[in-house]
Amino acid sequence: MAHPKRRHSNERSSLRRSHDAVHAKSLSKCSNCGAMIAPHRICPACGYYKGRQVVTIKMKSKSEK
Repeated sequence: MAHPKRRHSNERSSLRRSHDAVHAKSLSKCSNCGAMIAPHRICPACGYYKGRQVVTIKMKSKSEK
């Protein structure tokens, strides 16, 4: 098993971790309803994908609450 002879410097460790930062998700607008969605996914608000309806979304009525 590898065993380091000398410790890594703080700079070297930081350079290695420079790609581990959390980035914001990319979002795009739904072409049908304008809601913000992840690209290449069905819109959870209206059920459309690439301009056509793929999933029928049930609307909650006030009496169900």
